[in-house]
Amino acid sequence: MPKTVDPSFDRRANHLLRSIRLCGGCVPLHSLECQVSNSVIQTLLDKELVQVQNTGRGFLLEIAEDF
Repeated sequence: MPKTVDPSFDRRANHLLRSIRLCGGCVPLHSLECQVSNSVIQTLLDKELVQVQNTGRGFLLEIAEDF
């Protein structure tokens, strides 16, 4: 059975990417936990569109340099 694509999931992922770009390319990961599901973040990480950086004071979710 083929996988079905959830348009709302893609819309949430694209919205997150757009939001990160508008915030200068990175946002604190803790600020997203209430607004975005972990599966959306994990999908973007798996597609290597974003990366997580440890700043020593927390984690930043940032647009991947290759993207």
